Amino acid sequence: MPNPLFAQSSATAPRRLHLTGAAGSGTTTLGRALAERLGLAHLDTDDFYWLPADPPYQAARPMPERLTQLEAALDARKQGWVLSGSLAGWGDPLMRRFQTVIFLAVPTDERLRRLEARERARYGAAIDPGGAMHAHSRAFLRWAAEYDDGDHTMRSRARHDLWLKHVPCPVVRLEDLDSVERRLERLLALWEIA
Repeated sequence: MPNPLFAQSSATAPRRLHLTGAAGSGTTTLGRALAERLGLAHLDTDDFYWLPADPPYQAARPMPERLTQLEAALDARKQGWVLSGSLAGWGDPLMRRFQTVIFLAVPTDERLRRLEARERARYGAAIDPGGAMHAHSRAFLRWAAEYDDGDHTMRSRARHDLWLKHVPCPVVRLEDLDSVERRLERLLALWEIA
């Protein structure tokens, strides 16, 4: 009997997995680890959503262009893929491609701690008061802090919960502080993969 978490698949069929959640919930980190473990390509929605820039994450790519590019990238990975990040709203035409969606959540204070550390690693002293990236970094962290209480018009828990109700495949929820390794082992156990 086929595993419902790999709906309409066999052991040799391509796997098409999407990890989503709040910024700082670990979707990219777990997505990379899962792709490596399963021998699949890893893609991240940020690479399609944002136009290339230095510093990065300054201007969004127009929606039709990002959708076309992401669709082409998914099509090119015939053996399957793991897609991390959020595409709720703009990427809805791609939902039919997913076999399983994995929703990640961690407490807000932990997410913000991770995001501050990531900002520090990415920009260094430029995020300090008076630094070139200070205002941008503070605005990003304020936006990320609104996830749990924000409405469906922004990347928020409300938007994700609503979006997950319409996903036409199984959804796995990992809402904890487990390590990447522990989360990975739990997923592989669900899918009965050694």
